[in-house]
Amino acid sequence: MSEGLVTVSYIAATILFILALGGLSDQEKARRGNLFGMIGMAIAIVATVSGNQVTGALSYAILVMTMTAGAWVGLQLARRVEMTQMPELVAILHSLVGMAAVLVGYANFMDPGATFSGVEKTIHEVEIYIGILIGAVTFSGSVIAFGKLSGKISGTPVLLPARHWLNLGLLILTIWFGSLFVAGAAEGGGTLPLMLMTLIALAFGVHMVMAIGGADMPVVVSMLNSYSGWAAAATGFMLSNDLLIVVGALVGSSGAILSYIMCRAMNRNFIAVIAGGFGTDTSSSGGGPAAEITGEVVPIDAEGTANLLDAAKEVMIVPGYGMAVAQAQHSVNEITKTLRAKGVTVRFGIHPVAGRMPGHMNVLLAEAKVPYDIVFEMDEINDDFPNVDVSLIIGANDIVNPSAQGDPNSPIAGMPVLEVWKGRTTIVLKRSMASGYAGVGNPLFVKENTRMLFGDAKDSLEAVLKELGNG
Repeated sequence: MSEGLVTVSYIAATILFILALGGLSDQEKARRGNLFGMIGMAIAIVATVSGNQVTGALSYAILVMTMTAGAWVGLQLARRVEMTQMPELVAILHSLVGMAAVLVGYANFMDPGATFSGVEKTIHEVEIYIGILIGAVTFSGSVIAFGKLSGKISGTPVLLPARHWLNLGLLILTIWFGSLFVAGAAEGGGTLPLMLMTLIALAFGVHMVMAIGGADMPVVVSMLNSYSGWAAAATGFMLSNDLLIVVGALVGSSGAILSYIMCRAMNRNFIAVIAGGFGTDTSSSGGGPAAEITGEVVPIDAEGTANLLDAAKEVMIVPGYGMAVAQAQHSVNEITKTLRAKGVTVRFGIHPVAGRMPGHMNVLLAEAKVPYDIVFEMDEINDDFPNVDVSLIIGANDIVNPSAQGDPNSPIAGMPVLEVWKGRTTIVLKRSMASGYAGVGNPLFVKENTRMLFGDAKDSLEAVLKELGNG
């Protein structure tokens, strides 16, 4: 394929990637956005493989084998991974992007056929250094995020003494090693400072994510998505591949914007998220201990829940990670259809950080075919709770916690939450009285207008659906 045709293909792929991002910003267009992205990636792969940079039968044989292996792994993941496992899958895929940037960086550095000289060589070495730095941080940070999201590593933040000074020291060492690397590479060396920087970057990625608490993990996933984009862009500079630079910049910038939006939705500063997560004394807004949760829990059964829903005119459903774990989204949809058939107005309230990754609840509801027009973001429906007859909370905890507004010493003080307690009746589905992912007690459970429906969310909702059908 000629260089001009490769360039045209790259432009077409870039346009499709931009259309993909635009489609993913809206639920109804998300499927089309994914299709645009798939077509764009197919064009990009074909154009790259057919370009002048790949020559010889051996190179094509290696490409076919590696692409076949990668396609097989991707297909198996798509078949086996449940929707509840999507956050950790996304995290581990980010780690692969980071590792690719590291390996490409070292391959470029050791390439005997490199012909750079003078200022051009210095710029190229800086590109390699930055690419490996971002890639290593992305890789190790994503691996730790995978461990936290999958439960293999505790969600409790690990806060080392003088951790901010430690981070500053690592940054200074990284800059110093960078200067040694550039100077050494100019004389045909530089391997040792590059390897030492890689180890520091790996350690920083581990330290950064280990210090982040459970409630901030959706922001971490978004942040690592941004890092993977910048790692891809750095790889594009190393390989002089314009498409990789553009795509990496798109992913990096969109991930950064999403991280900012989510931090704003949580009333959190991005630096505060990196410094330490919810559930720690250092993240508390006040200076004293959080208020103790006291009161009596009032349980309810499936029949009582069905009676309240049947008698309601306005129902608000707030899904959380517990719905994902129980895979109860289809039962939720069946209850929604049953209530709407009886003339009950049913809406869904989605908190920006519900679940374990951005848009987690929206994806689950879309999978269950819940109508898009009854799914609302927190800011759209929060003022409507005083008119809601029944709020049904399915496995959510921190995002409906009144402590965020009423307790200045709470670790989640100031975090915007869904004000479900302002409705006439709140029914909370939980397995037990255990605290949420952030490890914060919830006074909602002991309020006078709250009823607790204990048990597996799917089993409880199916029992409620049966009662509604008998009513």
